[in-house]
Amino acid sequence: MTHVAPIKDVVDIENLVITFATDGEPVRAVDGVSLSVKSGEVLAIVGESGSGKTVTAKAILGLLPETATRSGVVLLGANDVIQLSPKQLRAIRGVDVAMVFQEPSTALNPVYTVGWQIAEGLRAHGKLSKKQARAKAIEILGKVGIPDPEHRVDYYPHQFSGGQKQRVVIAMALVLEPEVIVADEPTTALDVTVQAEILDLLRRCRDEFGAAIVLITHNMGVVADLADRVAVMYNGKVVEEADAVTLFSHPKDAYTQRLLAAVPKLGTGVSQTRERAAARPKQELAPVVQATNLVIEYPGRFGAKGFRAVDDVSFSIHAGEVLGLVGESGSGKTTIGRAIGGLTRITDGSLTVLGQEMLGVRERNFRPLRSRIGFVFQDPASSFNPLLSIAECVAEPLIVHGRAKDAASARPRVNELLEAVQLPRAFGDRFPHELSGGQRQRASLARSLALEPELLIADEPTSALDVSVQARVLELFAELQKEFGFAALFISHDLAVVDLLADRIAVLYQGKLVEEGTGAEVLVAPKHPYTQRLLASLPVPDPAEQASRRELLRALGGTT
Repeated sequence: MTHVAPIKDVVDIENLVITFATDGEPVRAVDGVSLSVKSGEVLAIVGESGSGKTVTAKAILGLLPETATRSGVVLLGANDVIQLSPKQLRAIRGVDVAMVFQEPSTALNPVYTVGWQIAEGLRAHGKLSKKQARAKAIEILGKVGIPDPEHRVDYYPHQFSGGQKQRVVIAMALVLEPEVIVADEPTTALDVTVQAEILDLLRRCRDEFGAAIVLITHNMGVVADLADRVAVMYNGKVVEEADAVTLFSHPKDAYTQRLLAAVPKLGTGVSQTRERAAARPKQELAPVVQATNLVIEYPGRFGAKGFRAVDDVSFSIHAGEVLGLVGESGSGKTTIGRAIGGLTRITDGSLTVLGQEMLGVRERNFRPLRSRIGFVFQDPASSFNPLLSIAECVAEPLIVHGRAKDAASARPRVNELLEAVQLPRAFGDRFPHELSGGQRQRASLARSLALEPELLIADEPTSALDVSVQARVLELFAELQKEFGFAALFISHDLAVVDLLADRIAVLYQGKLVEEGTGAEVLVAPKHPYTQRLLASLPVPDPAEQASRRELLRALGGTT
């Protein structure tokens, strides 16, 4: 590696214990953690949800809530963060340590321009005049790769794409040139191509600014791509710590081994696809979904030209078949999913769903078909009604379509569905916030299967889950698909996940279908340059292989 050699410990955590007060017993979230980070070094802290990794990282900035009791030492330079007053903490935040948050849309204030928000830190620390702060904001936007920074400094957050918003958040962290950057899941919600660009940017932050980076993530490919050292956390403890190459090649702890084994790898689904294809009867019936020269256009406002989201796309999904639809944000994959579900009108071409032509379809004609289509949403936390119990949420489709009078009469069927997705019946009496992310996604699967649909539309159902939880949900999806035999459109930006589940894969780029075929055809021997870039962008859990893939991506023009 060519980056700046680590010189001194800029963060030194010794025997950190953090306990949260609750209505019941106190919860020990961090239990005797000791870690250090040198300048110019990337330390990745990994583990599943609830392992204590984010709480440990927030302790470096003193961002813990009042319900937290802490002991031990968190040395940031010469300061023990645990002993600092709120005023002293404000003085070091941004200057000595800064944070890149997981979701830039919530980290950025929608009513202020990005230039104002970047300059806010400079003003808060009294470093520069208003004119100098604006010049510095323009300079840092240019450094993080925002095009035309002189003009875009006056843009609002909604005028940037997801990847650009993440760059703005990184610019906010860098503007005061801190010694330490804490990056909490900085690429979770991003497409693989955008993720590769953000990782490249973080690498440049380390090399050019000499910043130490504490990276919090559950994506082991991201760890292999960026980290120098890795600390694995489980139940609040560090169970293993090693340099990245050693940890991936010779993991010692059983939990680390399970974590790495759970990471989906490209190519593992090829043999499974062959087995599923051989077991499926020959297709003699009409496809469940048939798109021919499909066009979906959103009308422009105030006489402006409309936006063509889907452009001349043709594909089919047969009974019992899983079609994986991949592509980056804005490629049109979710628009196609919504059109199949009758939620978005098509503009031209033909789309037949369960025998119904969708061009010009009236709602009263399509309504009887809705009970034959199931949906699994990306974020079950927002798709569930927080005021209803899980049993009431799962019973909702049964009540709406007249299969049950109320939640009580639907409960026997709800119990069957919960058991089918490997959730205890008692979980039906809990509310959505009382379940973990993986448990909520299982409940979402149960709800989508309530009416025994012939077609399931799954839109990014595992993107926000830890690798171990994701692996269990994907296994469950495959088992349920085999048991119930539904056809499925599986939308994702993770090619390894699609490889595990899909019989065929369709690749979308800027509204057009650029490649389609089996996993062996699309993932092993991709023909289109965009598919090649997409594959090269996908980080793999092997530092040596990831370094060579990074060079391949540069050669393909994927990153600068």
